[in-house]
Amino acid sequence: MSEAYKAAGVDVEAGYKSVDLIKKHVKMTETEGVLSGIGGFGGLFGIGTGYSDPVLVSGTDGVGTKLKVAFLMDKHDTIGQDCVAMCVNDIACSGAKPLFFLDYLAVGKNYPERIAEIVKGVADGCVLAGAALIGGETAEMPGFYDVDEYDLAGFSVGIVDKENIIDGSKTKAGDVLVGIASSGIHSNGYSLVRKIFGLDEKDAKETLMKKYDELSETLGEALLRPTKIYVKPLLSVIEKFDVHAVSHITGGGFIENIPRMLPDGLAAEIKKGTWDVLPIFELMQKKANLSERDMYNTFNMGIGLVLAVDAKCAEDVVAHVNSLGEKAYIIGQVKDKTDSQIDII
Repeated sequence: MSEAYKAAGVDVEAGYKSVDLIKKHVKMTETEGVLSGIGGFGGLFGIGTGYSDPVLVSGTDGVGTKLKVAFLMDKHDTIGQDCVAMCVNDIACSGAKPLFFLDYLAVGKNYPERIAEIVKGVADGCVLAGAALIGGETAEMPGFYDVDEYDLAGFSVGIVDKENIIDGSKTKAGDVLVGIASSGIHSNGYSLVRKIFGLDEKDAKETLMKKYDELSETLGEALLRPTKIYVKPLLSVIEKFDVHAVSHITGGGFIENIPRMLPDGLAAEIKKGTWDVLPIFELMQKKANLSERDMYNTFNMGIGLVLAVDAKCAEDVVAHVNSLGEKAYIIGQVKDKTDSQIDII
């Protein structure tokens, strides 16, 4: 052990202990393609057979300032699922099955038990996505992060046959938009969330313990609810139905994300009242007197994934998603574009 390095703020021994504590979490994510364990210089994964013209689809993202809520709550075992979700949900929008995931965790000080909690959340997310956690990096960076702070980012790779890529090209006017419910705010808009509830103030911890009439849990529990991972239900729908386009509702909300899945010349018409807007969104809008546009341009409003499908199978898609334990709704339609790429009426 380097005593000089430890005096500079980096505890190599704590790093070794962290690796030892996370091994059991990593182990539970192993899938058929895993060819290496943690500890090497690279994660090895075999694609295998079953693809005629395989295309790799990749995605990377972080958790953002939702981490500050985890710091205040001193709860770190779910934030990893947010990181996984933000990556794997994106690549699944192309019809891809996630193969593996890697994380990057930068900390002000290495607390091995906390590292293990964070990685447990990552592993839980990988299991939900059917992806293997094949590697990662934990960097202890004293002087760059405060001792009780960290940042978490991830990277995932998935696979899809070229002929099965979902790119929106089949989408047409008259297609129906099916929305699948979110679990909460997910992992977007937390700079605004923190401002609304005063979470940068001295009494932030007390605020997070508050119970609002609109919520069935404390504010902190509602804000830390992890991002839903849609991979398995989405791939199940794709296997049974001809899905024309998929949009993951993340930063930018409905207004930015739904048009991203549509070809030029088409627009989305969203009908309010066709799904259950979650109480947390109603609370935030009322508390901060936010405009409807601000809400729909920042948050998922209770819908985390939107699919465009032929009108003939829309009801069957909803029934299938509901049979998988999710909540799905017909929330609108695709139409020819006029003035706007999305109308919320």
